[in-house]
Amino acid sequence: MPLAQMLTLFTNRNQYYLRSFFARILQNLGCCTDILIYYSIQESNLPMSDVVIWTLDWVPEGPRGLVRDLRLRWACEEAGLAYAVRTIQFEGRETNHLGQQPFGQVPFLEDDGIEMFESGACLVHLARKSQALMPIDAAGEAATLQWTFAALNSIEMVTVPWWFLSQCGDPDNGLTGWMTNRLDQLERIFSERDWLAAGRFTIADILMSDVLRIAEVRAFGHRPATEAYVARLTGRQAFKKAHADQIAHYEAADAKRQNGVRQ
Repeated sequence: MPLAQMLTLFTNRNQYYLRSFFARILQNLGCCTDILIYYSIQESNLPMSDVVIWTLDWVPEGPRGLVRDLRLRWACEEAGLAYAVRTIQFEGRETNHLGQQPFGQVPFLEDDGIEMFESGACLVHLARKSQALMPIDAAGEAATLQWTFAALNSIEMVTVPWWFLSQCGDPDNGLTGWMTNRLDQLERIFSERDWLAAGRFTIADILMSDVLRIAEVRAFGHRPATEAYVARLTGRQAFKKAHADQIAHYEAADAKRQNGVRQ
């Protein structure tokens, strides 16, 4: 059977991951460029059911624009993936959706029978649906994944507790030196490249820039490359739309609450 015909067997949405795996095999075997181009065209034409992103129906003004469903909205906007946003009630949020998110947090995601929580894991899932978010070659995917986890495990794990302690009136907490060192290490990286992985935009940049765009985190020290990186990422149209949509979502909820309506 011709390779092109074999690829058509994998155009069903439910077998996306098999198609992706098959395409990597073809690439590793050195298959001709037109076959790989054919794969890319078929991927872009896949019938996709809507991704459903779950978030809170309302939050106070402080965290608006920072709730982490923004990461998933942004990824979908970058990739052109259709998605819907559904909500759980802010009141009772610690316990009203433990079946979907065992820690009572948001976001969580549904996609054609798949249910997931943790924004990083959800981003990896979305990235496997579109090359706009992660390359399909093994080296590009590996680089993307390592920097995705670095954003969560090496940077956010210190910036978030540092920020919380600072908000509680302890800006000189014991995490300051650790965070300063990590930010200085990142500054060196950003001075050498525009993107974290594969020489292009990926989900690693979504996560890293979302961690770093907290103004207080970058308020001390001189790190021009980091500032340019954050500005470059938050200047993307997909980010601007995702951010504006989240703000609009909560502003609409304000009006409903004022009228005594719950979503």
